[in-house]
Amino acid sequence: MKIKVLGPGCPFCKKLHEMTLNVLAELDIAAEVEHISDWKQILSYIPATPGLVINEKVKHYGKPLPSWEKVKRLIQEEAGMQH
Repeated sequence: MKIKVLGPGCPFCKKLHEMTLNVLAELDIAAEVEHISDWKQILSYIPATPGLVINEKVKHYGKPLPSWEKVKRLIQEEAGMQH
């Protein structure tokens, strides 16, 4: 699984990155997580930050941040897990 957290490095982006790593640890799922802060790359996916892209599918963008449960559900769906 490949996950991209999109954002310039603001507190919201950092929080989403941290939440994503913690959800992966809780679910014991191995994934490649990349934080993309380059605006050109960000805008190729989404119009507003922060963003969460899983396996090249945009799952969330903009504020407010998704909840822990939403991030968990999105990761589980992409991993083919029941939730």
